[in-house]
Amino acid sequence: MRSTFFHIPFFLLLIFTSTTAWADSSGNVVDKTQSLSDGADIYKHICQSCHMSDGKGAKGAGARFPALAKNPKLQSAEYAASVVLNGMGAMPWFAVTLDDQQIANVVNYIRAHFDNHYTNAIKPDTITMMRPHLTEEYE
Repeated sequence: MRSTFFHIPFFLLLIFTSTTAWADSSGNVVDKTQSLSDGADIYKHICQSCHMSDGKGAKGAGARFPALAKNPKLQSAEYAASVVLNGMGAMPWFAVTLDDQQIANVVNYIRAHFDNHYTNAIKPDTITMMRPHLTEEYE
């Protein structure tokens, strides 16, 4: 009985001190993406983890990441930009993480690769007009 009273506080202390985690602030994520300018680099570092290197997406473990390869929805550059800006379903929004030029670059890259042959490029000015009005908390 006496050893039980010793062990319980010891294990509680061990549990609470060993599970403390420190996360980067969201500002650090933005700082790390600012150096990415090329659409291919942005895709590789941000999009590829879900949509795969070949753009064919993935299924499994209860998740579905849509294919970008041969995707007819990408015919509209504005649609693709809207999804990147605002997110959709499980996809996060990147309106805070990426600037207008980066979003235009990655959208144009996706629309011109992975067996997509859409040549009408979206311009950063269009992204600016589409950008959601964010509160100061996120800017």
